[in-house]
Amino acid sequence: MRAEIRPIRWQDHQLLLLDQRRLPAEETYLELADYRAAGQAITDMVVRGAPAIGITAAYAMVLAMDSVAQQADWQMALAAAADELRAARPTAVNLAWAIDRQLQLARAQSSAAAARTALLQAAHDLLAQDIADNQRMGRFGVEALPERGGILTHCNTGSLATGGYGTALGVIRAGFAAGRDWQIYADETRPWLQGARLTAWELQKEGIPFSLNVDAASGHLMATGRIQAVIVGADRIAANGDAANKIGTYSLAVLAHYHQIPFFVAAPLSTVDFAMPEGSQIVIEERAADEVRNCGGRQMSPAEVAVRNPAFDVTPAKLIAGIITERGVARAPYTQALAALRG
Repeated sequence: MRAEIRPIRWQDHQLLLLDQRRLPAEETYLELADYRAAGQAITDMVVRGAPAIGITAAYAMVLAMDSVAQQADWQMALAAAADELRAARPTAVNLAWAIDRQLQLARAQSSAAAARTALLQAAHDLLAQDIADNQRMGRFGVEALPERGGILTHCNTGSLATGGYGTALGVIRAGFAAGRDWQIYADETRPWLQGARLTAWELQKEGIPFSLNVDAASGHLMATGRIQAVIVGADRIAANGDAANKIGTYSLAVLAHYHQIPFFVAAPLSTVDFAMPEGSQIVIEERAADEVRNCGGRQMSPAEVAVRNPAFDVTPAKLIAGIITERGVARAPYTQALAALRG
């Protein structure tokens, strides 16, 4: 029986977020009644993963509506709040996508009260739609991946990164439900250890057999024949199929290409930025140096050492065997294939 994981909830006029910084040791929900606090939660990695960030942003716009509803120029004030929320994290396209959808919806309403009602319903609908879309994505992905063998994944792409099912990890979940003979390998994913803390926690709850490995072991695992496919998520996909995902993904794609192992990306079509022609234009978030200097509250390097801490990298489309979406699997050439799925 699948353990239900609900990382995003709306209860008693508040947004409840499962604090992913505390997992796996502690399951704690933050209760947020202010849109700025919701934006800070996105920045601080309380919630992460492109779909989950988009859903959180949709609910944050409801909180923003609560804060501006009494103002005569509430539409202008809501637009200002939306600008604040957009700055929470720059790479994940779902953040701006969800905010802009909510802003457009609010502008179409005749009153602040009507706007608030519409925004809340839209956020609920987005959460439900995300779960349904990911389940469809899972079914498409199962057919794309090998029937048996080792499947390597990077970062966390499960319930915690979405509304409650998963993208790449959702495909893995669907595969085991369909009886696939897979052994899962999960990268630890430094520096935030999303694989070690979050993916391992989810897989353990699911009862899915897996091994946790250090990031640097992936090449060895491929060279020794343990990996038959790689599947990852994405935070933004350019129109040509270039995909931005957690740092280290590009290295995996290069290794997979060398070892002739198919490399798949699983993401909803909302993650595709059709206005961005290619991945070189994707803004890569650079995070705080102390995330690398420290681990688990312990200093791991000399104090004040210079650090580069890009949170994401971009995998060129030519290294991707297929992009798995809720409407099917896109294959190269991706400009045409993704546009066709979009309809």
